[in-house]
Amino acid sequence: MMKKHEIYKKDKWNMMTVEVQGRYIVLREISDDWGEEAHTFLSRPALMQWAQNRFPKQSFQDNEEEWQRIMDAFKQV
Repeated sequence: MMKKHEIYKKDKWNMMTVEVQGRYIVLREISDDWGEEAHTFLSRPALMQWAQNRFPKQSFQDNEEEWQRIMDAFKQV
């Protein structure tokens, strides 16, 4: 059974979906700049490491609540 999580960044065009497919975690990032990118992870710690590198806390200094919301959404996976 596949479990799907949606993590919105800004709007419906700039979003992420995360699917847990057995032992694989597939992240699809949809962007109006780059189109769609897919990443496959073998563990949740690898996903969290990617998320922390993709969304560094320093770039959310003005809006730390948004950064916390995004990280909490990744922790729910």
